[in-house]
Amino acid sequence: MDAIVANLVRPLQAFRLHYLPLLMVYFAYGALGLRDVSQNMWIKESLTLSPAELAGVGVWLTLPWTVKMVFGELVDTVPIFGSQRRSYILIGALCTAAGLITLAGAAGKWLAFLPPHQLYVFGAMLIVLGTVIQDVVADAMSTEVVARVDADGKPRPDAEVRAELGMVQVLGRLSLSLGIVAVAGLSGLLAFYLPRETVFLLALAVPAISVTGVMLIRSETAERRPIDWRILGGGLGFGAVVSLLGLAGVPFAQEIIFMISMGVVCGMLVFVTRDLDHKSRMIIFYAAIIIFAFRSTPSAGDGYFWFTLDILKFDEAFYGVLGQTGAVIAIVAMWLLAKQITEYSVAKTLLWIAIAGTILSLPSVGLVYGLHQWTEQMFGFGARTIAIVDTVTTSPFAQLSMIPLLTLTAYYAPAGHRATWFALMASLMNLALVAAQLQTKYLNQIFSVERGQYDELGMLLITVTVLGLAVPLAAIVVFGRRV
Repeated sequence: MDAIVANLVRPLQAFRLHYLPLLMVYFAYGALGLRDVSQNMWIKESLTLSPAELAGVGVWLTLPWTVKMVFGELVDTVPIFGSQRRSYILIGALCTAAGLITLAGAAGKWLAFLPPHQLYVFGAMLIVLGTVIQDVVADAMSTEVVARVDADGKPRPDAEVRAELGMVQVLGRLSLSLGIVAVAGLSGLLAFYLPRETVFLLALAVPAISVTGVMLIRSETAERRPIDWRILGGGLGFGAVVSLLGLAGVPFAQEIIFMISMGVVCGMLVFVTRDLDHKSRMIIFYAAIIIFAFRSTPSAGDGYFWFTLDILKFDEAFYGVLGQTGAVIAIVAMWLLAKQITEYSVAKTLLWIAIAGTILSLPSVGLVYGLHQWTEQMFGFGARTIAIVDTVTTSPFAQLSMIPLLTLTAYYAPAGHRATWFALMASLMNLALVAAQLQTKYLNQIFSVERGQYDELGMLLITVTVLGLAVPLAAIVVFGRRV
């Protein structure tokens, strides 16, 4: 009982008022989900993209995260109007707002300078860019809010600093999840009652939240250093190559970009960690491999979402309920497991997440094969109840998986380089998501799923479930003892 009480109060005890601007940025990130249900419905109703094509679009939308090191280097070294924090958050908020207006114009047909599907990609890309910029600043701030010395100017114990940095990461994930909770149910209701363009315009309230957080920053970091052109120049050059490959329509452009990205990001990580001792570098290296494997597993894509709409007859309001339920459970799980996540090894944490996540994702497979028909006959509950249970049990895992690596990065990142370190590590982890999107695209090409055609959806889900367990388990078995 004492342990349970300690876990319950620990996040509250860890909170400090000067964390608030940082947490408001994370909250706004989560609250962007206000547009999710409307966006998904608009894509199905008004665009002609297939699940495989949407997975390909997802690859492009993930790529800005892979050049996050450019923004990290800028935040560490280039003040704008004398600011390394406020100005970048404001720029990110403006990009997000521009993206929402673009989506609204596409949905309302009052923007027509591009075809609707290209307007969708353009608007979504602006939102991603705005989110990346603000996330870079928030990551840097998450290391700066923890004092490395005590009131007498003496260094604090390493274990104490590391635990506090871990709790800041937990609080950041909790704040992000609170943002999701705040809008998840509302997202479904707004999609049910309001036109798509109206919802996109209402979402403009979200970037205003992070702007409000900016106003609460009393002082900014003095950790400024000269520009490292090997990072900034290399990142800009990499971004230019990515853009040219994308615009030129080169065959296998996404795969080529992924391989180049891996080489660039891994090379830069080796460079920026060169001053660490060998043991510390190896701990970060093996932890990154395990988490990369976990995050690189594919998903089923949009075909399953369409199946739930067409066959199971889920509607916008019910998707709001699912989102609300999942977000609440994610918060509860992170709150109760804060101690374990911040103190257990990466391998141990990811092992139980991978196994539990696989077992608890089986109801989704069952729904495709008619599980809901059997449960309705035998027990009196059907597809919607199963979907809620599935959401309750699987929702916490994505957020939980990143906290161990964020804690390691926060602990080892040196002053003046923290935004860059976080950006590079985030770039690597988001390359894992690119790998996942590519695999999702390939699987949707192998198992063809289209609007109204779901014969191969079951095998697609089974394949995704098997890979979701086998890939991270293999990484843990090979590298788990070294972290």
